[in-house]
Amino acid sequence: MKKIYVFAMMLVASTTAIAQDKIEATVSADVVNQYIWRGQDLGNVSLQPTLGVSYKGLSLTGWGSVGLADAADTKEFDLTLAYTLGGLNIGVTDYWFNTGLDDENRYFMYDAHSTNHLFEANIGYDFGVASVQWYTNFAGNDGANKDGKRAYSSYVEVAVPFCLGSVDWTAAAGAVPFATTSYGTTGVAVTNLSLKATKDIRVTDSFSIPVFGQLAANPCSQRAYLVFGFTLQP
Repeated sequence: MKKIYVFAMMLVASTTAIAQDKIEATVSADVVNQYIWRGQDLGNVSLQPTLGVSYKGLSLTGWGSVGLADAADTKEFDLTLAYTLGGLNIGVTDYWFNTGLDDENRYFMYDAHSTNHLFEANIGYDFGVASVQWYTNFAGNDGANKDGKRAYSSYVEVAVPFCLGSVDWTAAAGAVPFATTSYGTTGVAVTNLSLKATKDIRVTDSFSIPVFGQLAANPCSQRAYLVFGFTLQP
């Protein structure tokens, strides 16, 4: 019996290793009634597609946002290179917006004083019961501090996932540790308190649509939001 058990464990381990060696791809799109990011209002009804590939903890993801109700809403295209090892994750994101220092909206304009790109590094750890993430802008169109110099704008967030009533929930709290015009803060400030719920709505036996709702508040700006959205994926 022991030999059979050991063989079964080896088979499972071998199957897992093979699965981890495969390249995985992600294709999806969210539709949201408003675009709220880290407690900031960035637009109205939006379509937000995602395209990514991952291999052995290394991933490259493209993400975008375009307004569906207001043509004046900012268009965004982000590229993120990330690596995950156990609970640890690190990454670099290149954000691009169609508004900023470059009035011609050129994507391949990277000059420090005339670019719409913003570069951010992040590091975090998932403890299972909670996760913590730290983000810092290090180049591009960053905000300014009280002295008018580059702020190296940073944001730290703690998130706690839990299940309640057959729904997946995530409670999060985020703060900006330094003064920066990027987040509209003059010092340490809590900019995001949120509670998000996600549930799959079964359409057929083989197809379901994840829907989500989120209560979000920004104590610093004295604003609150109610977000609803759904995800389309093959």
